[in-house]
Amino acid sequence: MPPPDEDAFRRRRDAALGETCPFERALLVRCAACSLARSVLLAEREAIGCVSRAASERCGRYRDALRKAARFALRADPSAPWPFSKEIRLQCGGLIGLRDALGEHDGSSAVGAAEPGPVADADALLRRALQCHGSLDALPFSRIIRAVIRHEPRRRAPR
Repeated sequence: MPPPDEDAFRRRRDAALGETCPFERALLVRCAACSLARSVLLAEREAIGCVSRAASERCGRYRDALRKAARFALRADPSAPWPFSKEIRLQCGGLIGLRDALGEHDGSSAVGAAEPGPVADADALLRRALQCHGSLDALPFSRIIRAVIRHEPRRRAPR
């Protein structure tokens, strides 16, 4: 059980953010950006919410579908919370893989570079994907999951 201060922090965070951002961790590590993201600084921590309930729900459904599709590939226990590193791989790789599956490249990474550039707008990307494929079930998850598997979170600098 978290300490009481952490519970109070979570309550204030939820009140300040409004709608949650299902891809908050991807936005915080800067592998993606979103035009609907709303950043809040609270107790020297940055939190990101969404200005649109519909977008938050749409992104939440995509993240849930990603989790289900990537569970075996990432060797994740469905009954336990996902470790931070697997969640980052899922969120960043899931957005980068979706962009690649749509054939969209922002040109921010050099040709042949090991690391793709960040996704420019997660909400716009997901809306284009749904417009192109019709539904979440029709998205090319086998291709997207390859990007999830390939994505390596940036290593923390030694202290």
